[in-house]
Amino acid sequence: MKCATVTVVGRPSSGKSTLINTICEGKVSITSSVPQTTRNIIRGIYTDQRGQLILLDTPGYQQSKRTLNLRLQETTRSSFAESDLILYLVDVKRPAGPEEEAIIELLKKIRTPMVIALNKCDIASEQEVSETTAFFSNQFPKAQILPLSAKDDKGVDELLIELFKLAPEGALLYPQEAYTDQPLEFRISEIIREKAIALVSEELPHAIYVEVADLEYTEEEESIWVRAFIFVERESQKGIVVGHKGGGIKQIRQAAFKDIKRLFPQKKLHLDLRVKSNPRWRQNKAILDEIL
Repeated sequence: MKCATVTVVGRPSSGKSTLINTICEGKVSITSSVPQTTRNIIRGIYTDQRGQLILLDTPGYQQSKRTLNLRLQETTRSSFAESDLILYLVDVKRPAGPEEEAIIELLKKIRTPMVIALNKCDIASEQEVSETTAFFSNQFPKAQILPLSAKDDKGVDELLIELFKLAPEGALLYPQEAYTDQPLEFRISEIIREKAIALVSEELPHAIYVEVADLEYTEEEESIWVRAFIFVERESQKGIVVGHKGGGIKQIRQAAFKDIKRLFPQKKLHLDLRVKSNPRWRQNKAILDEIL
């Protein structure tokens, strides 16, 4: 039996969360077209007859001096300490730039075994795949490089074969049926944040965080009551989330309700969402300590 902790690292929007959700066959990480949606290290757990892989979904590694981005960079770097393997996910449609170069330099300093996966090969040309493969073969001569499409679940089985091949022997760390170890409140807050991000655009997605204020179980009625707050940075942003005549917050609630209900299939769910402002929260150390 094999067991390994695998840090999944890559640029923003390279498809890390989508890949982990595909492997684990469940909603582990929220996904969005907005870069740096993932803010925490999120564990996805995959188990089969070969053993267990604990996949660490990390924030997209982005070069920036902003307080929030610096914290996200540190979150990613800290994940290497507990890793047996590194899965470097590359968006084959995007040429290597300063961010990719920063990741490459970071990974060259680490001796942990690594697999490189070239994502989005379903929409890439043969030339793009060939050139990207050649580039990363030159950077990491010892690493296995595999093409795949996380969205279409193509090449994922081959990736798992390679990861299990490199994984050390060990007992399972989680029950076989587990696919994540996230606390329930965190999973609910992330679902709500995903739906809120999908509603807004431009800079506002990065100005949003969600706090689950109450999570109550009523055994007699077999009900679950969830009260959560969607925070933005400015009063003027509240109206964007709430929408005309409350249409925005209604849309967020309806979309979040469907995913949260899957966590409680046998319960009656009550979901109450409110929008608040918290000025300059991205520069507030106490808040960042709480949500990151």
